[in-house]
Amino acid sequence: MNKFMQQILYRLKYWYHFFKTGLIKGAIASLKYRNPARKLKIIAITGTDGKTTSSTLLYHVLKNAGKKVALLSTVAAYIGDEKIDTGFHVTSPDANSLQKFLAKMVKKDMEFLVLEFTSHGAYQNRLWGIKPTIVGVTNITQDHFDYHLNYQNYIEAKSLIIKKAPLVVLNQDDGSFHKIRKYLTEKNKVVSYSQEEPLPKKIREIVDQRFLEPYNQMNSRLVTKISLQLGLAQDEIAQGIKSFPGVEGRMQFVKNKRGLNIAIDFAHTPNALEEALKSLKKYMKVNKITGKLIAIYGCAGLRDALKRPMMGQVGLQYADLVVFTAEDPRTEDVWSIIRQMKEQLETGHNRIISIADRKEAIDFVINKLAKKGDLIGIFGKGPEKSMCYGTVEYPWDEEAVVKQALERK
Repeated sequence: MNKFMQQILYRLKYWYHFFKTGLIKGAIASLKYRNPARKLKIIAITGTDGKTTSSTLLYHVLKNAGKKVALLSTVAAYIGDEKIDTGFHVTSPDANSLQKFLAKMVKKDMEFLVLEFTSHGAYQNRLWGIKPTIVGVTNITQDHFDYHLNYQNYIEAKSLIIKKAPLVVLNQDDGSFHKIRKYLTEKNKVVSYSQEEPLPKKIREIVDQRFLEPYNQMNSRLVTKISLQLGLAQDEIAQGIKSFPGVEGRMQFVKNKRGLNIAIDFAHTPNALEEALKSLKKYMKVNKITGKLIAIYGCAGLRDALKRPMMGQVGLQYADLVVFTAEDPRTEDVWSIIRQMKEQLETGHNRIISIADRKEAIDFVINKLAKKGDLIGIFGKGPEKSMCYGTVEYPWDEEAVVKQALERK
């Protein structure tokens, strides 16, 4: 099928979701639960990378400042201090589940909702009835082109929600900055944040202490900008960032007595993987770790195949050794995915090991390849609790697999 026909079908699919998911499901669910979104101040966060950390950090800052706030993100959902098991397993739930969850927040007298949303959720009209007070954008880079076909469609999908907000906070350092602005009008006030813009001194000092990673420092800048727009004091923001416990599966270090440094991270795009590996190299320098940096990761099946060779190149560029393995292969052959990750690599094949079984790959690196003082980065799954083979989701816990390998000396 040529690109023109693909684009026509993509547009038709949007209208299919508009009527089926939006009007039929979303509008009815919104009426059923008495339009709960209208009774909340919704701060929506989106981006290719960093949206979960930014959403969770903003929720923590607001809660720490005494605000009645709820969170709905990839990793968790909270209403106040109470963790809620939503059973969504996706970033943007279906329209009825979302409205039901919003109604619970209203019943609990929440004032704010920090909502992480994806391009899929926006394009498929799963966020029917959501009109955010503020939208914050982390970055928009290579991802989901299997679904959205190209970068322009990807930005356009996210902009379906972004343009609904009276206030939009954009990353001025990101390539999406001017492209998003094309979808905005005089009804959208735009404020920006960047690496060059100085943070208030007391906040900057806390950010530098709390986050070694440059991308998390940028996430903190986004959260700071939104918090200031909401009227929080600088002391409240600084204390919230200082006490932030982090996010499960995001640069999560696994303690052990083997002398190995092991970090689990969700990075699954070329940009996120590059930033994660650069941060680990910086971590090694700061902590005087002189061993090798070993990266373990794969690429998901039935997802953006264009990024596979890019992922292969990034790992080889920044890590000393790379182990390619499975990451939700679904109905694709793992070895075929690994071959695509290697296909544009002209050199460095002597630094690559391919092991299709992810558990076996992790065990091999911990018990046979890595030496005391090495740093092992395991990417792509993070906090996820299942691995998809074929059409079946099998239980998976990255941290548990690591600990099992550590116990098997």
